[in-house]
Amino acid sequence: MRPSAIWTPPKAASKIIKVVESFSAAHNIDRFPLDVPSVAREAASIFGWSDPIAEVQAAHINSFEGALIPNDERTKWMLLYNDRMASPGRIRFTQAHELGHYILHRTKRDGFYCGDDEVLSGLGDEANIENQADAFASYLLMPIDDFRLQLPIKVDLDVLGRCAMRYGVSLTAAVLKWIQFTDEKAMMIMSRDGFVDWAWSSQSAASAGAFYKSRQQTIEIPPETLAADSSATVEREGIEVEATKWFKHADKSLTLREMKLQMDRFDCTLILLVMPKLSSFWPPFNSD
Repeated sequence: MRPSAIWTPPKAASKIIKVVESFSAAHNIDRFPLDVPSVAREAASIFGWSDPIAEVQAAHINSFEGALIPNDERTKWMLLYNDRMASPGRIRFTQAHELGHYILHRTKRDGFYCGDDEVLSGLGDEANIENQADAFASYLLMPIDDFRLQLPIKVDLDVLGRCAMRYGVSLTAAVLKWIQFTDEKAMMIMSRDGFVDWAWSSQSAASAGAFYKSRQQTIEIPPETLAADSSATVEREGIEVEATKWFKHADKSLTLREMKLQMDRFDCTLILLVMPKLSSFWPPFNSD
C-alpha cells in the first residue's frame, strides 16, 4: 500500500479531480458541484487501497459536524455528516473534509470526530491535520484553474456568490478560496458583536502589512466603517472608504473597497476589503 503520508492536500485533490474530469467528459455530465459521497466511496479504488469508505451517512448528532470511523478490523470506514447543518454547502464541505482525513490521515488515528472549530477554520498552518483536511476540501471542491476562469477583472461578493453556487459551497468557503490564490491585496473579516472574530489576508495583503492578529488580541470593528454601520446590512459591490479607517498607517489619501454581508442566521457579519495593488500599510520605519 502506498503510504498516505506522501499525499499533500493539493496533490491528493488533483488526483481525484483528474478522474472526475475524465468521467464527466466520458458521460457528458456536469462536474460541478462535486458529488462528494460518490467520490468518497470510490476513493480507495482511485488510490489503490484495500480499506474503502463503505458508507456515507447522515447522522443527527449535535456535538459534531462530521466523523470518519473505521470498523473493528480497520478494513473499511464510515463517513458521517450532520445533515442538520445550516446549508448544503456546509454539508458538502464537511463531507470533503472527512474525505481528506481518510486520504491524508487515516493511518495516524483510530477515528476522526470534527466539530465546529475543526471544519472550515480558515486559519492555521499545514502542520495541523484539521487545516490539511480543510485545504484538501477546498482544492477538491473549488479547483483553482476553474475558479480563475469564473472571475472578471473586478471581484465582489456577487461574483464570489456565483462561484459558491457553482461549486456548491458556502460564500465563506468561496471567499476564503479566492483569498488563498488571488494576487489582489484582499482581506476577509468575520465579525461578531462588534468585534473581529477572525480575519484572513491574501499573501500580497499580508506582505503589505494589511492583517489583523485576531487570535492574539481583541480587536473592535473600527468606527465609521461600513462594517460598523448597523443600518447597512448588505453591500455586495463595495463602497470606497478611507483606508486609515481600517489601517491607521495607510496613506491618508488612500481608499479601499469595503463589502459587507450581515448573516443573521449565523449571528455574524462577513466583511471583504480590497485594496489598491501598490498600497502599503506598514508603520513608518521610525514609528514606535
